[in-house]
Amino acid sequence: MSIAPSTSTDEAPKAAAPAPSPSRWAPLRPLVLRLHFYAGLVVAPFLLVAATTGLLYAASFQAEKIVYADEMTVPVGDTKLPISEQVAAAREAHPDGTVSAVRPSPADDASTRVLLSGVEGVDDTHTLAVFVDPYTAEVRGALEQYGATGALPLRTWIDEFHRDLHLGENGRLYSEFAASWLWVIAGGGVVLWLSRRRALRRVRRTSGRRRTLGLHGTVGVWAAIGFFFLSATGLTWSTYAGANIDELRTSLGHSTPSVSATAGGDHGGHGAAAGSGGNAEHGVGLDEILASARAEGLDDPVEVVPPADASSAYVVKQVQRSWPEKQDSVAIDPATGEVTDVLRFDDYPLLAKLTRWGIDLHTGVLFGLVNQIALMLLALSLIVLIVLGYRMWWQRGRGSAFGRPIPRGAWQQVPPQILVPLVAVIAVLGYFVPLLGIPLAAFIVVDVVLGEIAHRRGRRTPGNAQA
Repeated sequence: MSIAPSTSTDEAPKAAAPAPSPSRWAPLRPLVLRLHFYAGLVVAPFLLVAATTGLLYAASFQAEKIVYADEMTVPVGDTKLPISEQVAAAREAHPDGTVSAVRPSPADDASTRVLLSGVEGVDDTHTLAVFVDPYTAEVRGALEQYGATGALPLRTWIDEFHRDLHLGENGRLYSEFAASWLWVIAGGGVVLWLSRRRALRRVRRTSGRRRTLGLHGTVGVWAAIGFFFLSATGLTWSTYAGANIDELRTSLGHSTPSVSATAGGDHGGHGAAAGSGGNAEHGVGLDEILASARAEGLDDPVEVVPPADASSAYVVKQVQRSWPEKQDSVAIDPATGEVTDVLRFDDYPLLAKLTRWGIDLHTGVLFGLVNQIALMLLALSLIVLIVLGYRMWWQRGRGSAFGRPIPRGAWQQVPPQILVPLVAVIAVLGYFVPLLGIPLAAFIVVDVVLGEIAHRRGRRTPGNAQA
């Protein structure tokens, strides 16, 4: 008779581990999912336009060098002529308008730009850039120029298309709307990706909607930081949010200073108006003015702005936006050639520096070609995400229910201690970023009304599925 061996305590079956308790933040996931779903559907067309035009703009820097090589570059000579002779040659070829600024040749093979304002046929917000060979004073051509980075017609056209679709101030609302929502959509996508189980994030050996979802989430998470950056920096010079940001910076004493164009003045905002008119040769002349600026350490590239009137000074400022930034500026008395005011970029308030770096990184000039390639990759990532997002919307439908929406009522599952602070934060953000707050409020009102209509119809017709 055999006796069964006794089972030791070590071999006894272990009790099943208790299921992990759901996080108190878990009820937020359906709410984030609904916001991400609808915001993606509505805002995606605007983001697609912004991404496509942004891709073109990032590529336009290198294209500009190719298209306008004859004007921008010159054969390297022995000795550069005085800047006054170069300006005189430009004025002889183009006597219309007034000299608003001069950008001496910043490199051995670069031409000098003499900028003329008030020229017939040139947009009031642009200048006519006359390109002069610094070695021979030969005028190599003239092109319209826009902005502090010296954008020529090709880049200017793409820049304005990206900024306002060539629709003027009203057109700028499209880009502000896209920038206002980009960080919300990107942040919601990251939250959804992190809240999914690791197994559901896999892309390999999957198909259909799950594969599309995996690709969408993976690309989105990798690009999210870049999207946050583009959104934040894009808003800094937008119409409404940008004005609020400027007001906040001013209240904190962190607005961007400018050198004083009047003798003995403190750093203020009036220096920016210098050079709106007048002659390039005023008082001691451009050569001595430039020499005084060089003595203060302002090396190339620089821009010389003539006095706005008889009581104003010359302003010479560095215009290098690539790293390291060169943004020092000086004011120089036209009668004596003495420096009357100096402003160093090192003395800028912190927020002013961050704004400068952020804008230059956003526009692709801070780190040159590497910066531009990174922006192009971000733009391509956003285009891919939008295409994948719409594909998921298509795949989400069942039968004739194309693009089945996310159910309502998710906010009712969120605990009050989370919901109330969340609503307060959204309200504050909506106030400072109105093209986020106003559309969001409108969506909530419409959604509540549609939900109430669907609820009443469901009560009148029992058995109907909830909308």
